[in-house]
Amino acid sequence: MNIVKVISTKLQESKRFIKFVNMGKDDIQECNTIQPHGIDSNPVKDMVALYAKTSEVGKPVIVGYVNENQVAEIGGSRLYSTDSDGVEQIAIYMRADGTAEIGGDADFLAGFNDLKAGFDELVGDVRTLTTAHNLHMHPTAATGPPSPPTVTVPVATTASIDAAKIASLKCP
Repeated sequence: MNIVKVISTKLQESKRFIKFVNMGKDDIQECNTIQPHGIDSNPVKDMVALYAKTSEVGKPVIVGYVNENQVAEIGGSRLYSTDSDGVEQIAIYMRADGTAEIGGDADFLAGFNDLKAGFDELVGDVRTLTTAHNLHMHPTAATGPPSPPTVTVPVATTASIDAAKIASLKCP
């Protein structure tokens, strides 16, 4: 096995080929890359990779890359992407304590169904209160029948959080 430096990548017939510098600046080679099932990643220029020959003559492979920015705690796993300069852009961090962070930990994801149920209950309460307000009568000191309120409140009928639902993200 050799440690090599990535120059570029290309897709060819649904396979990713890595062009790399092997044994010196004039030893430019290209081979297929091996990745775990379900992972499709494309390394950036200048990444350091592990190159290995196989039992099939002329079919060497890149079997992995050196991660220069490891931060996952013991038992944790991170999946991340970078820009073409290798600068991390976003990560999904599954922590050893059972929590997961998508893009950081500055905020929380919400369970949409519970949030919607609470919101719909609040909208119903506002409608009930609004209707009661609009129908109540003020007694008058003058002669004559009681009068309705001078200011009526429109009934909230269009409030909705449905657009906030991200159907492709689900949680327990």
